[in-house]
Amino acid sequence: MLHLHHPSFKFNRSIAKQMWKWLVPALLACLLAGSMVYGLAQPVNADADDVAIISIAPGMTTQAIGEELHKQGLIKNVLLFRAMAKTQGLANSLKAGEYAFSKAMSVEEMIGLLARGETAYRQFTIPEGYTVDQIAELLETKKLASAAKFKAYAAAYAPYDYVAPAASVKYKAEGFLFPDTYQVAAGASEEELAKIMAGQFDRQFTPEMKARAAERGLSIRDTVILASLVEKEAKVDAERPVIAGVFLNRLKLGMPLQSCATIQYILGHPKAELTIEDTELPSPYNTYQNAGLPPGPIASPGIAAIRAVLYPADTDYLYFVAYQDGGHLFGQTYEEHLANIARAGQ
Repeated sequence: MLHLHHPSFKFNRSIAKQMWKWLVPALLACLLAGSMVYGLAQPVNADADDVAIISIAPGMTTQAIGEELHKQGLIKNVLLFRAMAKTQGLANSLKAGEYAFSKAMSVEEMIGLLARGETAYRQFTIPEGYTVDQIAELLETKKLASAAKFKAYAAAYAPYDYVAPAASVKYKAEGFLFPDTYQVAAGASEEELAKIMAGQFDRQFTPEMKARAAERGLSIRDTVILASLVEKEAKVDAERPVIAGVFLNRLKLGMPLQSCATIQYILGHPKAELTIEDTELPSPYNTYQNAGLPPGPIASPGIAAIRAVLYPADTDYLYFVAYQDGGHLFGQTYEEHLANIARAGQ
């Protein structure tokens, strides 16, 4: 039996006293550090309701992101931001984009948003020459809209007086949804998306362009129809004004425009080589069978194509045929055109 006066008991009590001398401060320090870390990870201002849009560029490091957030007063400590991102295994997963952050958000919430890529705005680009069908499919692919709903809305959407669609058009909005890069709020409706693109067209078609169109005896709508043909036919930038000149020359003479692009539009899909049967398809868009302009644009033209119609090349050409390099061979007479066709086929 161990007695209280045994020397080993005195020794253990001595060790215990020494342990408490450093253990208690260490525990207190740990608790204090934990409290500080917890405090630094909490929102800067839990009652804040303002939102700051922060741009995170591609390739930004966790350190750089933390510094930007700290600079904007959104986090309390950059080192803690880095440490938490690393601890969660997300330091290399923070995505670029525009984010909506608030001082009421915790560091963990911000890291979560960045890791999931939940940007404040969704970005998409409509290429020049896209049709409503292509725009709708792109929006659905990017999970921004339902293609079917967007098409249904575009079919009846005529936002401005100058659109004045003919009864036979497939989409009233065709040609007036401007090709550009857009940033939209997540959850924007098909109607809102169409209005944003149509509004951009209205801004881009400047008063100077309207005056120039009037000077040339063209309505805005006719300008856009012609520009859509130029957009679809031209593959080389420098040829846009020349192709526009050819179309305008043919219109003056009452010749059918004979644009292959209009046949492609009727078909609804690209076809490498058109047949004689294709050019005989019954449709108001068939510019082989019908003189004058088609009833509406066949795509969304960019500014370069629009300006080509407003400022066409001064040329006597009436014909053009696609050549191997993506460009075209131009001719003044039908005989010259036949020779160019043979040359293009070599």
